[in-house]
Amino acid sequence: MKAINPWTWQDQFDFSQGVLAPPGRVLFCAGQTAVDPDGRPQHAGNMAAQLDLAFDNLERVLGEAGMSLPNVARLNFYVTDMAAFRSASHVVKRRLAGVDCKPSGTLLGVATLFHPAILVELEATAVG
Repeated sequence: MKAINPWTWQDQFDFSQGVLAPPGRVLFCAGQTAVDPDGRPQHAGNMAAQLDLAFDNLERVLGEAGMSLPNVARLNFYVTDMAAFRSASHVVKRRLAGVDCKPSGTLLGVATLFHPAILVELEATAVG
């Protein structure tokens, strides 16, 4: 297995942003959120902006493994505000439809995520 870590901030928490599993090319991505390259939460209270940044971060992890959004086979969404997610769902449609990506997935409402300012987390499995 090969760790995929485009940043270093996760090292202090002992997890990888992605794990590439041989012999097939399967990438199990850690949940991606709206954090900057140093792991600091961004866009408090703005679901649309957080979705966009979480997708940017997911694409960064995929890219480090030589993959992109069309390789995503499963995409789960964890959200703390379902109404805000529904209002911002155009971001998801734009990001996925723009690259013809139609993964299976689950949308889950949760009480809280790793930081109080974070509203959404994306969890993906990609196959290359």
